Amino acid sequence: MDVVVVGSCNTDLSSYVSRLPLRGETLTGTRFETGFGGKGANQCVAAAKLGAKTALVGKLGEDVFGEQYLSNLLSNNINCEHVQSLKTASTGVASIFVGNDGSNFIVIVPGANNLLSVDDVNKAEALISSSKLVVCQNEIPQETTLAALKLAKKCGVKTIFNPAPADKDLDLELFSLPDFFCANETEASLLLNQEVSDVESAKKACHQLIESKGCNTVIITLGDKGVVYQTRINLEVEHIPATQVTAIDTTGAGDSFIGSLAYYMTNMEQLPLSKMIDRAGQIAAISVQKPGTQKSFPLASEIPLGLLSS
Repeated sequence: MDVVVVGSCNTDLSSYVSRLPLRGETLTGTRFETGFGGKGANQCVAAAKLGAKTALVGKLGEDVFGEQYLSNLLSNNINCEHVQSLKTASTGVASIFVGNDGSNFIVIVPGANNLLSVDDVNKAEALISSSKLVVCQNEIPQETTLAALKLAKKCGVKTIFNPAPADKDLDLELFSLPDFFCANETEASLLLNQEVSDVESAKKACHQLIESKGCNTVIITLGDKGVVYQTRINLEVEHIPATQVTAIDTTGAGDSFIGSLAYYMTNMEQLPLSKMIDRAGQIAAISVQKPGTQKSFPLASEIPLGLLSS
């Protein structure tokens, strides 16, 4: 196995309206869509679409959303041996209301995601120990994420942690345990209690996350401003500019980046980290030129050949 993701699955229920409703008001919408989301599954699908051998450790409800989600994962050639369907909880759901101006209301009901446990991680030890990389996020219980990172470290497997959604009370071990700590500017701002909005402030944030939080390698994504990263071994902070495109839908761009980075770390290990980050950014730029989340992530056949050659 190349990549094992321990994380969340959500069904996105998106309603489009001319404007957001007032308290107690009923509006008629213009369009409705269902989609597959959840940061864990998103990152797993992004890596799988590029050709990585992937597996997901997660939980679904034993309901129609769960059935559809499992079918989606399998259709993307993801190993679902450790994706369990529960009678006692619903599949995670995100109800999204989007106005014409792009403003939105989002209500997330984690459902089965909240029941992904340390025991589930331990049951997946053989899978994790046979992988090259474990990827975690912050949409499942923190103790479960910690268990996954600790197990991977014990087995000598590299790890990426994406602290999303951001939590100012993040366990300190979640900074120091992962090999790669990958956040966007919003998450970095909350975790450090200071504004991170441009390249210079992101460079300072990288330094602080290494020096004061104990991170090993920090990667901060800045949208159309690119990516800034720093390693503990080489304290020089580097900036990689973004590919400039006309974005249609930026939903899931960060997950596309992390999933693509996971692909490069496990399938093109000879590349320097700077090139892996640059190429992952280019693939994320491709994804934002299509609507949707997982369906916007490109297949290997849909990206320039140069991005998959050494």
